[in-house]
Amino acid sequence: MALDQASQQFVAVLAEAGSPPIHESTPAIARMSGPIFAGMSEPGPEVAQVENFRLTADDGTAFRMRVLKPEGEIKSVIVYLHGGGWVIGDIDLQYDHIARVLANATSSAVVLVNYRKAPEHRFPAAIDDAFQGLQWADEHMEEIAGQRVPLIVAGDSAGGNLSAALTLRTRESGPKIDFQVLVYPVTDADFDRPSYVAEENQLLLARPTMQWFWNHYLPDPAARAVPDATPLSADSLADLPPAFVLLAEHDVLHDEGAEYAEALQQAGVPTEVEVAEGQMHAFFQMIGVLPGSQAGVDRVADKINQRLAALAKE
Repeated sequence: MALDQASQQFVAVLAEAGSPPIHESTPAIARMSGPIFAGMSEPGPEVAQVENFRLTADDGTAFRMRVLKPEGEIKSVIVYLHGGGWVIGDIDLQYDHIARVLANATSSAVVLVNYRKAPEHRFPAAIDDAFQGLQWADEHMEEIAGQRVPLIVAGDSAGGNLSAALTLRTRESGPKIDFQVLVYPVTDADFDRPSYVAEENQLLLARPTMQWFWNHYLPDPAARAVPDATPLSADSLADLPPAFVLLAEHDVLHDEGAEYAEALQQAGVPTEVEVAEGQMHAFFQMIGVLPGSQAGVDRVADKINQRLAALAKE
């Protein structure tokens, strides 16, 4: 179906503002869009507790973490990795509200990882930070939740890429991940797929924008064919955690996300995939801006709750 009316209006307003596309900007200028988008979204509901702290990467650089806890019993710990092409995005202005909604809707503690960004910190900094954040959440689970509970990884776009890569990293050595939620994830670096070149998909995320992100994150195309960067390049996807994959209909990343979901299914991984019709890339984070966003977040929460109910019966 066509892009929904709310999204069409949003794109039109941005076009009228005359701001250059991300791929015509510098990373510093592109990051200035954060406060603008944050001002459009709702701040998110109250949660019972918020804790901020830092972890230190191998090179001595610190990166921020945030744990948000809901009222009552905590049923799982969700490590959420935000989108932004590994270059922009953060846990303050653009994803704190998502974490609050998910925490309350799933009775889960949500751990946000403000992984280091490219080009200052190129691949594999982001996945290394995500892995360290996941390990920390697993090691501190009883402190966070009061007991051992299921561990979930979730993320959108570049965060979906990191989430998928984490399941591959941890398959042999742990921590054990009980569910993965991938929202229009980056799984490949092929810019010639039909969804990449379709004119109607050149919206908030266009083909040259994604190329710009990759060139900042991992400039050498030959180096991208490793599972930490492109999960579709893994030799096998067998024995990974059950997955829910949510795609946007009008998105350059649609086809690689659909292919990854199919590859998971073919590898025997229980995988559900849904397409948010009439939605574009980045819709998921725009609660209070695009009606489709709340519907998408609600759907993710539903799938997490279904998985938790199934695990409780095992």
